[in-house]
Amino acid sequence: MPLSYDKLADLVRTHAGIRARINLEPLGGPDDKVFPPTYSVPDGATTKYAVEIRVSTVEGVAAEVPSVVLSSVAASAHRFKTALRDAWADGLLDLPLVGVDFDSVGLPEYGLVTDLDSPHGVYDAIQRDSLDGDLPFRHGDIGHAITTASVRNATSLFVNSPIALLTGAWDSTGPRGGLGSKFERAITGEIVATNIAQGVKTSSRVDPLGIQKVAELFEAKDGGWTLDKSEAKPKAKALRPSEVNHGNVVPSIDSKAGGITAESITATVVLSLIQLRRLQFPTAADGRALPSDQRNEVATAARATLAALGLAATVLSFEAGFDLRSRCVLAPTSNLVFEAVGRAGEVEAFELSGDDALALVADGAARASAAGLPWRAGVHRLRPTDRLVDLVRKSQTAREASTEDE
Repeated sequence: MPLSYDKLADLVRTHAGIRARINLEPLGGPDDKVFPPTYSVPDGATTKYAVEIRVSTVEGVAAEVPSVVLSSVAASAHRFKTALRDAWADGLLDLPLVGVDFDSVGLPEYGLVTDLDSPHGVYDAIQRDSLDGDLPFRHGDIGHAITTASVRNATSLFVNSPIALLTGAWDSTGPRGGLGSKFERAITGEIVATNIAQGVKTSSRVDPLGIQKVAELFEAKDGGWTLDKSEAKPKAKALRPSEVNHGNVVPSIDSKAGGITAESITATVVLSLIQLRRLQFPTAADGRALPSDQRNEVATAARATLAALGLAATVLSFEAGFDLRSRCVLAPTSNLVFEAVGRAGEVEAFELSGDDALALVADGAARASAAGLPWRAGVHRLRPTDRLVDLVRKSQTAREASTEDE
């Protein structure tokens, strides 16, 4: 079925949620190896991957199979935000953002850090430690409004940072600390490989210069290396050529992070319309209480706009492809299909392109505005405080010194 704004609004009012699934395989083919993300593990662990047992049902038969996460919920949320930011940067998406401008303080390498970039969105410490004009961000109009936002009155977030209501947010760095506002994720995604076999990874290096171990090789005072002990750091110990990236490296086998092959790989996204219905919008953007006969219309329009934004994040991130990391590039083996799931388990399938999803977002935002809840236009720019700039610069200096000492 085609998905119009009116149909989406109906789904938001009546359905449990929308899910999307797409089957994937390694770009090199179904039997090729891929490498999941690695994690810090105890010394006695047998793998550095997030391996677990999951129940897989094939033709009505359930079986417990070893599985591994290739893209976690947090990683998928980052991909959603990146897809939306790219669309915004390309002028395809008009989305209110709160950004910290590091260009203005001589740190162009960081550019504009928006709530689509910060780990905790508009509630991140980067935004907190910035200025709105001459005031600390949280003391300005927008900062104060988002600090007092709640599930019972989410108007200020919808107007200024709607992504927080979609991907979830917790104001743990604000004036109320751990008691700050919490918003559950409305959208979650994951990519999982099932029925896996773990492999091994080999490594070695042959030095074309044939450099061998020598007795007089030391770390130099300038951070490099030297064969002259008088130029070495005080109490420097002799190094192996491999420690300065010369010489051969003995072949080795890594069985804890040697990649996996899998029977199947699936990307799944779930958009909870139940969570969106929990969000209330009893006030206008200026804080004025809305008349009771207007609240339902405003709430439906706001929730439908957030649902459209979630659909756009999903389809745009999928259209961007699945190059998750080195040696983990995946290709689709099926079309992306969305399914709206009703309260009684009824399922309606529909397809959606990136262009169609962006049009839905624009239509939803226009309907919300007409109902009395417009998005704030453009980027609300903040300036990092002097102490944040000093912290960044000192961190850069420490990182450079650390690199020189390695």
